[in-house]
Parts: sequence; structure tokens; C-alpha cells
Amino acid sequence: MLQLINERAEIVQEIGHLKEKQGTKRFDPVREREMLDKIVAHNHGPFDDNVVRHLFKEIFKASLELQEEDKNKQLLVSRKRHPEDTIVKVGDVEVGRKPVMIAGPCSVETEEQVDTVAKGLAEQGIKLIRGGAFKPRTSPYDFQGLGIEGLKILRKVADRYGLKVVSEIVNPADIEMATQYVDVIQLGARNMQNFELLKAAGQVKTPVLLKRGLAATIEEFLFAAEYIVSRGNNQVILVERGIRTYEKWTRNTLDILAVPILKQESHLPVLVDISHSAGRKDIAIPIAKAALAAGADGIMVEVHPDPAVALSDANQQLNLDQFNELMTALKGSQLL
Repeated sequence: MLQLINERAEIVQEIGHLKEKQGTKRFDPVREREMLDKIVAHNHGPFDDNVVRHLFKEIFKASLELQEEDKNKQLLVSRKRHPEDTIVKVGDVEVGRKPVMIAGPCSVETEEQVDTVAKGLAEQGIKLIRGGAFKPRTSPYDFQGLGIEGLKILRKVADRYGLKVVSEIVNPADIEMATQYVDVIQLGARNMQNFELLKAAGQVKTPVLLKRGLAATIEEFLFAAEYIVSRGNNQVILVERGIRTYEKWTRNTLDILAVPILKQESHLPVLVDISHSAGRKDIAIPIAKAALAAGADGIMVEVHPDPAVALSDANQQLNLDQFNELMTALKGSQLL
């Protein structure tokens, strides 16, 4: 009986490969019901019909799971396909080698603002500065960013302090332009399933920082990364930034479990955005410690010279003193 079941499993795998090529669904509930009815029609006991249905339904379920495993093994982002860790190189920074810090203002507002932050980062030995030039906002009336002018400010200031630029791009047509100013293209949570944007990011050689969607499953997150990698760009960094739940005391709920799962299932480096996940600065240190302890390859955090007057996300941005306290705590714990 075991030999027959395993032979059936081999046939199921072959069928799965054919369905994959044809783009057809693996699960057909109508056909499954027809098959169960035929099996029960030939049941002469001693098992009653319900037991027989249950037994064969479990066999069908295991067969579908086998096909799903085969599909996931084929993913370019899967660790089963690529056992070694991918190291994303940004200048002399190697993301995935040891924990890194990406910090900077939520939005680029002025050159003076960015310069103040960049100077503080450089003093701490930080190499990667983030800043929003294109800001997709929930309300169309909120500050939308300075656009290309913001990218120019970031590039100018970063070069002044020897930093690398991380900034979000929201339009596929802007990807090529962005490579002139940024060292890492960020694709934000609201664009995680903007498939044309993912494809465009996959067609350049610039590293991509991909954030998990507001309500995306881990599987959906990995498939979004697959869009980029499948187009030829394997320099992808995954970012867990919290998911939307019913909780009101934080902006989002940090899915800390996603960190070890992503590290186990994928070979891509994983960062945690401690600003967007919580939406508050008073718990930044324990969140960062938890993320790094869970195996994250680094932290993203928002820093502003004067958060009270920030044009976006004032509540979650650290001032420079608070950022220095964060760095001291992480270095003191030997996590960074």
C-alpha cells in the first residue's frame, strides 16, 4: 500500500509540473468531489463511507502540498534553490554579512535638514541614509515629497559625507532616472504588489529594498521579491515593517516571527523598519533589540533634526539625541 501511495505521489508531481507550464490551477474541487464519490461507490466495508472520504481526502491534501513544495523549490528567492545567503553590496557596505543601520528623515524637506541628519549619521559610522523624495500618502492632501529635487538634495548631501542613498520610487518610468541619484531603490509597502514597478526594478542592477505590504502574507511578500529577481536583479533586501491588525496602541503590528521565517525560507537579507512598525519612538530601543535578536540583518529608523515640525510622520521620528541613545544601546548589547 505504501509503495502504491508513493507511486501516486510521483504521478502527482508530474501532473503538477504540467499544470505549472499550462498555468492551470492545481486544485479542482469539482473533480475532487467526483473522485471521492467514485471511490465511495466502490466501498464494501468494513470502513464506512465517511471514513473512506476522510482517508482519501487526506491523501489528496498531501498530494496538493507536495505540488506546492515543488513550486516553492523552483522560486529563485527560495533557500531550497539557493542555500547560501545573498550578500547585497552597496558600495563598501555588505547587507547580509553583519547587522547594518539605515537611518534618515521620513521626507526630504530642505538641504539643511538632510545635512544635519547626515552629519549625525556619519559621526556614528553609519553608511546608509534614507529619505523620502516621492511620498505616497494615504491622504492626497498630505505632503507628497519634493520629487526629483529631493533626490538631488539627498545625492548632494550624501556625497558630502561619503554616504549611500536609499530612497523610494513609486513610478516604473522613474526607475532609470532614479539610478542617477540613489544607491538603493526602495519599493514601499503600498507598492509591494505594483507588479509593473517590481518588473522595472528587476531590469536594473541597482539594489532594491522591498517592504512588506500592509496586509501581505509572507508568501505574497516572497512572490513580490520573485518578480524582481526573476527579471535579473538578485540584489534584493526584504524589509518587515509591520502589518495592519486591530491593535490601536501602535501604528502597525511588528510581525517579529516573519524575520526567522524569511531567513529560513529565503536567502535574501532581511531588515526591520522599527519606525513604521510601531509609529512611536518611545519603544524604539526594545523593538530594535528584538529584531536583531530574532536574526534581522539590520534596522531601518527615521531620524529628523526636529521631529515636532516634520512634514510627515512626526510621532515616529527620532531626534539626533534619541538616535545616539539607540546606537549606544545596540552597541552596548553587542547587537550592532
